[in-house]
Amino acid sequence: MPATAVLPLSRSEQNRRRQLVVTKRRATTLLAAVSVVFLIVTVWGGTSTWAGYLQATAVASMVGGLADWFAVTALFRRPLGLPIPHTAIVVERKDQFATTLGEFIQESFLTPEVIVDRVRAANPVDSLARWLSEPANAARLAAEVADAGVAITELVHAEDVHRAIDGAVHQLVDAVALAPLAGHALRLVTADGEIDDLLDRGLLGLNGYIDEHREELRQHLSKRSRRWLPSLVDHKLFDRVLDGVSSVLVQMQSDHDHELRKELRTRLEQLIIDLETSPELRARGERLKQDVLARPEVQQWIAALWVDVKGHLRAQASDPGSTLQQRLTTMVMGIGVRLQDDRGLAAKVEGAAESAVSYVAEHFNRAIAGMVSSTIARWDADETATRLELLLGPDLQYVRINGTVMGAGAGLLLHGVARVLG
Repeated sequence: MPATAVLPLSRSEQNRRRQLVVTKRRATTLLAAVSVVFLIVTVWGGTSTWAGYLQATAVASMVGGLADWFAVTALFRRPLGLPIPHTAIVVERKDQFATTLGEFIQESFLTPEVIVDRVRAANPVDSLARWLSEPANAARLAAEVADAGVAITELVHAEDVHRAIDGAVHQLVDAVALAPLAGHALRLVTADGEIDDLLDRGLLGLNGYIDEHREELRQHLSKRSRRWLPSLVDHKLFDRVLDGVSSVLVQMQSDHDHELRKELRTRLEQLIIDLETSPELRARGERLKQDVLARPEVQQWIAALWVDVKGHLRAQASDPGSTLQQRLTTMVMGIGVRLQDDRGLAAKVEGAAESAVSYVAEHFNRAIAGMVSSTIARWDADETATRLELLLGPDLQYVRINGTVMGAGAGLLLHGVARVLG
C-alpha cells in the first residue's frame, strides 16, 4: 500500500521533540558518567574494598543503562544501524500494529454496551435541552437550519421540482371528483333551511349587478335591436325591461312563497342532487378540471411557484429578524423547554439516542475499526516511528535513567552479598 506524504510536525510535536532531546541528553549523560566512574575505578582504584564496591556498582549501572538504551532504541529503529533481529519493531510491524489496534478498538470501545453506557453517563438529553432553551443558542441553530434549507433548495434542479409540484397538483385534483364536491358544498351551504338565505343573497347580488352595469347592458343589447327602431324608443324599452326584471327580483327576495322563487328553489335542490349523482355532470366536471390544469396560466403558476418559494426562503434566511427565523427560534426554545419539563418525552428521546448509537456500534463498528487500521497502514513507517517516539520517547528515556539507577543499586547489593558469602 503506498505511503502518504510526510506531514510537517505540529506545534505540540515540536514541543515534545525538544522535551525528548532534553530527556535523552539526561539519560545519556548519566550513562556516560557511570562509564567514566567505571574507567577511573578500574584504572586507579586498586584492590581496596571501596573500589570493589564502586566498580561493581558502576558495572551494573552501565549494564542496566545499556540494556534499557537498547530496548528503547529497538522499538523505533535499529540500534547503531545493525540488522539485529526483533529491532525497529514499530517500523517492521506497523501494519500488524494497525490491524491489532483496529481490532482492539472494535472489541473494547465500539461495542453497543460500552457506547450506550457512555451515552447514558453523559446524559446528553438534559444537556441538549438546556442548550436549546437558551435564546442565543436557539437563534444560532435557527439560522443554521434556515441556511441549510436554502442550500438544499440550491441543490435541487428546478425542472425536477416543477415536475414534482405538477404531479402533486394533478394527483390531489384527480383524487377529488369536482361535481360531487360541488354538490356536497351546496348541500352544506343550504342545510338547516339556509337555502332561503342563499337565494336572498343571490337575488340581492343579481339585482345590484343590474343596477351597477345598466349602461353596459344597454350598450350590449342595443347591438341586437332593430336598426329601424329609434334610439329613444329603444332606450325606453330597455329601461322598462330592466325595471321589470329588478321588480321581479325584489318580489322574489321579499316573498318566500313567490312562484318563481319556489321554482328556483326546486331547481337548486335538483341541481344539488344531479351534481352528487349524475354521471354526465361528473364527467363534465372531470373534463373541466383537466382543461383548467392544462391551461398555460396554470403551468406558468406552477413554474413560478418554486422560484417564489426559493426567493422568499433566501430572503428570510438572510434576515435574523425575519418571521421565519423568529418562528424557528421559538420552536427550538420550545423543544428545549419541553424536554426539560416532560420527563416522559426526555426518556423517549434518550432511548432513541441509545438505540441509534447501539445500532451504529453493532452494524458499523467493523467499518470504523477498518478505517483506523487502513489509515495507520497508509502512514509512512519511518514517519510513524518518529511520531510515536515523540509521543512516548520522553517517558521511555526515564526508563533508561531508571534502569541505570536500578542497575547501580542491584550491582551494589549483589557485590555486598558476594562479599558476605565469599
